[in-house]
Amino acid sequence: MRMKVTALLLGVAFLAGCSAEVKPGAAQPAADDRPPVAKFTTAPADGATGVPVNVPVQVTVAEGTIDEVAVTNPEGKPVQGALAPDKKSWASSEPLGFGKSYAYAGRATGTDGKKVDLKGAFTTVEPASQVRATLFPSDDQTVGVAIPIMVRFEADVTDRAAAEKALTVTNSAGVKGAWAWLNSREVHYRPEAYWPANTKVHVEAKLYGVHYGGGAYGRADVTSDFTIGRNQVVKIDTPSHQLVVQRDGATVASYPASFGKDADPELTTPNGTFVVMQKDPQFSFDNPRYGYTNVLKKWAVRFSNHGEFIHENNDNAGNIGRNNTSHGCANLLEADAKAYYDSALVGDPVEVTGSITTLPAQYDWYDWQIPWSQWQTMSAL
Repeated sequence: MRMKVTALLLGVAFLAGCSAEVKPGAAQPAADDRPPVAKFTTAPADGATGVPVNVPVQVTVAEGTIDEVAVTNPEGKPVQGALAPDKKSWASSEPLGFGKSYAYAGRATGTDGKKVDLKGAFTTVEPASQVRATLFPSDDQTVGVAIPIMVRFEADVTDRAAAEKALTVTNSAGVKGAWAWLNSREVHYRPEAYWPANTKVHVEAKLYGVHYGGGAYGRADVTSDFTIGRNQVVKIDTPSHQLVVQRDGATVASYPASFGKDADPELTTPNGTFVVMQKDPQFSFDNPRYGYTNVLKKWAVRFSNHGEFIHENNDNAGNIGRNNTSHGCANLLEADAKAYYDSALVGDPVEVTGSITTLPAQYDWYDWQIPWSQWQTMSAL
């Protein structure tokens, strides 16, 4: 009886040993067989078309860090970009070209130590048209305190808000201003009051790649750095027959003048706040309606595209300082016209009062004819 029990126990022990034995060929889970944890995300996505050219290419990785990223243009040249300090993202730093195909590739290391590769391609938008813009004042100009900043487009802008969002103005005086659309091709910026003298102004129009609507896109960025000069204001009270020049608040000159004919509303020098637009040492005047063409006058300073100038007119010397007999211009004696011409800057304000007519808000540089409250409503934003 004792021997049978022993045999039984040995059999149980043998079976227990057999159950723990690993059979040949049995599969076991291995850590290396698990999928990599790092995951790439790209913007634009692989295969994207119509991609904006002014939005950076973004590559990010989750559960890992980026080892390398390269975006190449159709010629195989790399697009400039930079890896973030934490190596979890990469962004391009140069604009893309219109209607081009780009490829990207990269590699990341996951938190599990495994490598993940990235590969893809995308195509940028092909514009129906590219619209050029110009900016005034241009670099290094010194201009008067009433100067508006002007951005002119060579074609109509349908999405004005998109264009305006790309425009920024900064200045050394910290003066605030506002953009106003004068028409579908032109937007101006000015402060509520005249610019402070000696202000440094920087304008940046990041218009490249901006969609203006209808398949039209901005062709290029434009910037300008210019300076506001001294504060000089011309004050004209037409019944006084005097053109007064004030500089930094003090009167520095008062010139006898003849302004537009008081009796004819078509010929008066109209009321309003105007801006010096251009200067010419000699200018040819034409007005066939009133019987003259190619009349040359010296020291011409235009302050309205309605046709008003300050200029020499010695032929009218008998009326200068006595009667208003011109066709709308401010006539001065030659020496006075030369002295004023030499002192004037494009952008100086010319304030006219006392006339029987007031010029409507038109004729290009009419920014100061519009009340500030109305001006602010002319923004697209």
